[in-house]
Amino acid sequence: MNSRARKSFSLFSSGNVAFVIVVCAAYLSAITAMIYSRRSLPLWQVAVLIGAGAVYVVIGTYGFTICRGSGSLLAAVAYFAIQLLLAGTLIQLRGSSGELSLILLPLAGQSALLLPLKAMVPVCVLIYVTLVMPLLLRSRWVDAIAIALVYGTGIVFVVVFTRVAASEREARTELAEANQRLREHAAQVEELATTKERNRLAREIHDSLGHYLTVVNIQIGAAQAILAQDEPRALDHLAKAQALTQEGLAEVRRSVAALRASPTESRPLTEALAKLVEQWKAAGMNAHLDVAGMVRSLTPHAELTLYRAAQEALTNAGKHANATQVGITLSYGNDDSVRLRVEDDGVGNADSEGGFGLLGVRERVQLLSGEMHVRTKIGGGFALEVELPG
Repeated sequence: MNSRARKSFSLFSSGNVAFVIVVCAAYLSAITAMIYSRRSLPLWQVAVLIGAGAVYVVIGTYGFTICRGSGSLLAAVAYFAIQLLLAGTLIQLRGSSGELSLILLPLAGQSALLLPLKAMVPVCVLIYVTLVMPLLLRSRWVDAIAIALVYGTGIVFVVVFTRVAASEREARTELAEANQRLREHAAQVEELATTKERNRLAREIHDSLGHYLTVVNIQIGAAQAILAQDEPRALDHLAKAQALTQEGLAEVRRSVAALRASPTESRPLTEALAKLVEQWKAAGMNAHLDVAGMVRSLTPHAELTLYRAAQEALTNAGKHANATQVGITLSYGNDDSVRLRVEDDGVGNADSEGGFGLLGVRERVQLLSGEMHVRTKIGGGFALEVELPG
């Protein structure tokens, strides 16, 4: 068979117990026949029968376990050669019609476990010959042939039953291993899904909360700068900061509660971007939005990705770039692709990779099989371009 795993020896395993029971049953049958026929054996024959039988049992249990664990065909062949020699000796010493012949049947079952089919067949033939030869020599031909047919049927039954039982056991083992692998895979999938959802939530909180806090900070800074000279205008900045704070808190609550808050769920992408631009205009930034091509509906994930990209670029422009001009261009291509470009005239940066915000945008874009490009240099402004396929 295919199972070649090393087996630990246990006398009380089902196979070893069955082997011992069959041998003991054969010996009891032989003893009963001797008592019934009132035939006695020389003491040396009794000693040989007992000793050889004990060796046969030890090899048939412990030796079989070693051979099965090693998986060696040569060891298996040596095992059956020794056992057949012992069994033949015991049958010849008994010198009767074959009560001890029963001890050979477990070898047929073991051959189905230890040997491939090409080697099992010759071994079973040798077992059969060892069984029937004494009968052919000591019994009438008619009786010998009848008993030989019974023995042949018994060998076939034992071999087939053993192979079926072993196949079912291997199938159960493989099924258990497959179930274990499936459970491990399910745990990995669950862990991966949890990690992806955690990263998504982190991006949502960073993008939405970071945007609102940046705009609020700018509004408060503007109010502080003109409070002494123009109190009504300063109060207007503070009122806008308060309104933005309330919007930000509402969006954070939605994000944490539902894990799916999206500014583009209740309005088209162009309207969501227009509102975003108006917020930054109110904070004093000269921002404008241009839409090119035929406007069409996109998937929710695509619209949210483009919105967050614009939001992150505007936040960076207002927070780090000291930009005075920011242009947003949303282009709908004829090939169902869509491109977003955000460009400012700020101080620029030597690092085009950016921080966590741009990393979050890049992750969003990659999940949709899109492309993201950042072009910036010190004193040369900043440009973010995102293209998503149709």
